[in-house]
Amino acid sequence: MTTARRPLRRILVANRGEIAVRIIRASRELGIEAIQAYSEADRDSLAVHLADGSICIGPPPSSQSYLKGDLMIDAARAAKADAIHPGYGFLSENSAFAQACEDANIAFIGPPARAIALMGDKTTARRMAAKAGVPITPGSLGTVSDAKTAREAAALIGYPVLLKATAGGGGRGMRVVRNGEELPARFADAAREAQGAFGDGGLYVEKFLARVRHVEIQVLCDGRTILHLGERDCSVQRRNQKLVEESPSPALDDAVRARMCDAAVRVCREVDYRSAGTMEFILDPASGAFYFMEMNTRVQVEHPVTEAVTGVDIVKAQIRVAQGELLPFTQDSVRLNGHAIECRINAEDPARDFTPSPGQVRGLRLPGGPGIRIDSHLFEGYRIPPYYDSLIAKLIAWGRDRDEAIARMRRALSEMRIEGVHTTLPFHTRLLDDARFRAGDIHTRFVEDELMEVA
Repeated sequence: MTTARRPLRRILVANRGEIAVRIIRASRELGIEAIQAYSEADRDSLAVHLADGSICIGPPPSSQSYLKGDLMIDAARAAKADAIHPGYGFLSENSAFAQACEDANIAFIGPPARAIALMGDKTTARRMAAKAGVPITPGSLGTVSDAKTAREAAALIGYPVLLKATAGGGGRGMRVVRNGEELPARFADAAREAQGAFGDGGLYVEKFLARVRHVEIQVLCDGRTILHLGERDCSVQRRNQKLVEESPSPALDDAVRARMCDAAVRVCREVDYRSAGTMEFILDPASGAFYFMEMNTRVQVEHPVTEAVTGVDIVKAQIRVAQGELLPFTQDSVRLNGHAIECRINAEDPARDFTPSPGQVRGLRLPGGPGIRIDSHLFEGYRIPPYYDSLIAKLIAWGRDRDEAIARMRRALSEMRIEGVHTTLPFHTRLLDDARFRAGDIHTRFVEDELMEVA
């Protein structure tokens, strides 16, 4: 059932960094004002400069600013905003916040609170996927309350296992556990990180499968139609954090792609989903078997690669659905055109185990040319704060095929300069020069077990 048409006039952007800039730009193209909510650390950010207005919501720590739902709603009321866009991370998968927005008569630009509660909680999402007839990885039936319970679950599942945060995503609150002796310390680390990142330290246990690919399906739902926009391959990771994404996946044939996309649509139908979302799967390339891991009930960091190959503006689609519009295209009209790759540029030093590198950007040169897109909040003189995720830019290259996309990305990486801080630009150059990556022969442990092991 679709929602009533409710044209939006003003959106509060309840996030920061490049995604805040992305939302402001999409809002402006739709003729909607964007008001930026910012912490004291982001007072001079690009999002604040680009927005139609701004309002400070608190001190730098996210626990006192970007994770405070009551402050965001107060800010929306003060700004006379009729909608809030949460971006990704922070409050984007907080069902209580989505419900609070609805109770305050403020449109939440995302799925309904019920869908977030069902799918934003990873253990519940697994149950819903199984109910929809989609295979899931072996794991605990629900949240494990402490290290003792986790150890009992791991003994039944069999080591190695993966401890995963039941809330949030982005690789936060995840630890691989090889045996029972190391489980208590890993449990404490994962719970602490999950609590700090999402305000919820709940964990569950899942079988850790080695040498698999991480493939996800982008979905869009308007309350009547459920569409998929093909897949993204996110197998280049480090410590469960995605580093490079591409679409389409070099590991899928048409038959497996069709089955995976159908599985994603079935799960959406099971939970009556609305808005943009992503179904994440692990894939055994040898057999073509895949397993549902989780759903991200929000826009993804890597959404630009899907936009590049489909021509669909996912952020604008989110906003339109939130104001009761139907999607202006059908599944039959969605076509994957060419190949796109995204490199996440982080303020980290790859030579020092990817240590965060906040500081002032003293020089900046951004790449361009055919097929190149850059999503970033950087400008010369900007001071990268130490309080948040280290992502500072997303570099996207499109080509008629994968070889051309790789060639364009290599060129763009060679053009890009960020002075004053360390970045992951050298890592990405090394990755794209690796013959195994160029052949598509990678897996989720490739970076840690193979690429970084070579001097």
